[in-house]
Amino acid sequence: MQVLSTIPDFRAARASTLGALGLVPTMGYLHRGHMALVERAAAENDAVAASIFVNPTQFGQGEDFASYPRDLDRDLIMLESAGVSLVFTPAPEEMYHPGSDTRVDPGPIANLHEGASRPGHFIGVATVVSKLFHIVRPDRAYFGQKDAQQLVIIKRMARDQDFDLEVVGVPTVREPDGLAISSRNVYLNPHERRAATVLWKALTAAQSLSRAGTLSCPDITSEMARIIYAEPLARLDYATIAHPDTLQALPTVQNGSLALLAVQIGSTRLIDNLPLSI
Repeated sequence: MQVLSTIPDFRAARASTLGALGLVPTMGYLHRGHMALVERAAAENDAVAASIFVNPTQFGQGEDFASYPRDLDRDLIMLESAGVSLVFTPAPEEMYHPGSDTRVDPGPIANLHEGASRPGHFIGVATVVSKLFHIVRPDRAYFGQKDAQQLVIIKRMARDQDFDLEVVGVPTVREPDGLAISSRNVYLNPHERRAATVLWKALTAAQSLSRAGTLSCPDITSEMARIIYAEPLARLDYATIAHPDTLQALPTVQNGSLALLAVQIGSTRLIDNLPLSI
């Protein structure tokens, strides 16, 4: 496995990599969710590249960029054991040269849901992913469905900017009690960790209601909110049912509609989603 920290070095290594290449972009502190992406990439490509870069442009003022968990040595052991061929570990100044002001704006979809709560977040995401696509030149790139809005935005960006690659969404990996695996789960103390299962309880309640014939999105989101509010350690940011492609809020549930949640548990902000069926 080659570990490369500069763009010229990575491009030189990429030039000698034969066959289809799958890319798994990460911010490090890897977990089973990331490894599911690596496993899918390995199954569908001749070689796998991963990036480890905590991207400063997608963190807002007061967010956890400085404290975001990092453990590069552990990450590299995990990636090597999974058969990854190339790992790109740039410093911020490598990705954002002095005076680099160009950003990729995904448009109005970036202002919904997460974008409304975290202004500018998806401009940072789209910019760094665009740069990674140019540097790595993968045939396929793999992203988790847990970050549903991010996945939709990256698919749109790849289409709109004519990137010659396939963006692949991989199902969310969960703990036995339903909590979506996330690097930020490490912030939760034992009481908060137990409280965090309320996200999954709210999402599965939405799923049960839609399957039972309740199709009013306001009725379903009201029940989701009721479940969140019943947990003393939880504070609801938003509960929405949205179209899976446009992410616009819907009045009634359609097959494939996304139930989206953002909840603050203590000082930790968690997001999750679940497709609904009728």
